[in-house]
Amino acid sequence: MKDDINKQITSNINEDAWNKETYSAWVQRFGTPKNAAERITKNPYKILSVLHEKFGDVKGKKIMNIMGSNGSKAVALALLGADVTVVDFSKGNMHYALDLAKEANVNINYILSDILKLPKDKLTEDYDIVFAEMGILHYFIDLKPFIEIINKLLKANGLFVLRDFHPISTKLITSRGSTAKIRKHKVTGDYFDTSLEEKDAAFSKYLLDNSTPEKVLLRKWTLGEIVTAVAEGSFKIKSLNEEPNLSCDNFDKGIPKTFTLTAEKHN
Repeated sequence: MKDDINKQITSNINEDAWNKETYSAWVQRFGTPKNAAERITKNPYKILSVLHEKFGDVKGKKIMNIMGSNGSKAVALALLGADVTVVDFSKGNMHYALDLAKEANVNINYILSDILKLPKDKLTEDYDIVFAEMGILHYFIDLKPFIEIINKLLKANGLFVLRDFHPISTKLITSRGSTAKIRKHKVTGDYFDTSLEEKDAAFSKYLLDNSTPEKVLLRKWTLGEIVTAVAEGSFKIKSLNEEPNLSCDNFDKGIPKTFTLTAEKHN
């Protein structure tokens, strides 16, 4: 009972944070939906990064983006012919995403909901692909319910793709320096720490200077915990790619920055 209460408190804190000022934050980060749509339309593959290699040809496929935030990936996929649904609990995210889709002249479905509270009629088991990416898992203090929801969304042999920040970079190493040539890395963390950590919400750095950063509670998972949770959730692991910092030169490429896991739902 105590664990359930703690989970609910954590969920409420994170949801409240992400329901404040997110639209204006994305305008600061990406520009107006019109400007952002112009960039995505020019090259939707660039927005998807390594994900499009894992997805393959998405034309005609039914895809769900879990906690899809501002809709950039969803709009890129829609431009490539996919039927895309986003689930996210932030109204600001939803409004920006729908405006972005309108400016890109595509349709996306947006379900305003906590993924763990998704209505039963939405658990359709007919999605070809379900994916989550870049800073999602640490909002869950128990991975099992999250994986169970994905199972109830995917059709038999459907594909789950998870791309996220590598735990080596998020749990163990602290980096300082504005450029790769002068950046320094130190081992300052405890890789096996299971405690919750209070951090500024990811969008906070894009708020106006006079805005107070919103706080969220995070549980940072090890790579072993993540792989085990997926494997125990009736999935067959297909691949796990650990990736360097793809946006820098060779100075940082010896440190894993992100990873991409793909898994197939069992029949």
